[in-house]
Amino acid sequence: MNFIFNSILPPAKTAVAHQTDTLFWFVHLSGLFITAVLIGIVAYFVFKYKRKSEDEVTPVIKNSVKLEVTWTLIPLALVFIVFAWGYKIYMIEETPPDDAYEIKVTGQQWLWRFDYKNGATSTKELHVPAGRPVNLIMNSKDVIHSFYVPDFRIKKDVVPGRRTQLWFNAPDTGSSVIFCAEYCGASHSDMLGTVVVQSEEDFQNWLANNKGGAAKPEGMEPAEWGKQLTQDNACQTCHSTDGTKMTGPSWKGVYGSKVSLSDGSTVTADEDYIKESILKPNEKVVQGFDPVMTSYEGQLNDEQIDAIIEYLKTLK
Repeated sequence: MNFIFNSILPPAKTAVAHQTDTLFWFVHLSGLFITAVLIGIVAYFVFKYKRKSEDEVTPVIKNSVKLEVTWTLIPLALVFIVFAWGYKIYMIEETPPDDAYEIKVTGQQWLWRFDYKNGATSTKELHVPAGRPVNLIMNSKDVIHSFYVPDFRIKKDVVPGRRTQLWFNAPDTGSSVIFCAEYCGASHSDMLGTVVVQSEEDFQNWLANNKGGAAKPEGMEPAEWGKQLTQDNACQTCHSTDGTKMTGPSWKGVYGSKVSLSDGSTVTADEDYIKESILKPNEKVVQGFDPVMTSYEGQLNDEQIDAIIEYLKTLK
């Protein structure tokens, strides 16, 4: 029976996920049982009281108070059970433990960014310790997103200008997919991420190694680092490198070229223009494109932007 249940739903990787699944199956199986009983009763009466002759007259049937009370109280009892059960789970999900490890989550078109207490940052991958409650403090930089991890049975809207929170405790190491469950634009389906659940030791090592996450990795060329930064920040969801027109202009051959803007003017795509386009993308919008890019001010420092520029120079 457990095999059948587990094959229908994603794996339940938190304690709350198991409670949610139990309530889910109670609602569906009780509904299935009641449906089967009602169909059986209907079938029974169809055959028992079917017309046996042309002269047979249907007798007058009087109402039964006991029967009406019974079929009213049984569904009402089930409603109260589901309500109380669901409210209990809801309160658990809405009340993070006092010792929960806090991580700041920022949603933007089209990536998830995670900031940790020691200054470490990551994009697309949320690193958490196993067997320890984690509380996510979430906000959006642009439009409404929704942070959804099916394996954890958790989902919460991420709203611009408003703080929302979501917590979980994953006891076992492993990884699970993060989705955006609120349509947020042209590349909504590409707004994916991964929760990486690590042992406490591995998590602490990851924090220590990524404390200076804004610095260039040792031995990596600036252009190579710039390419990695564009991948980490999901830039390729809007900008192609082969000349293909997407949500934003292609990067192929952009450096040093003449760019026509929506106001009719023309600029040269030099270092200053590219930096301004990253930090204040809607100040000078390229002709034929909409002003939909989110600012990366506060997310990318000068060294990172310089590395991205070096990468763009290689795209001839």
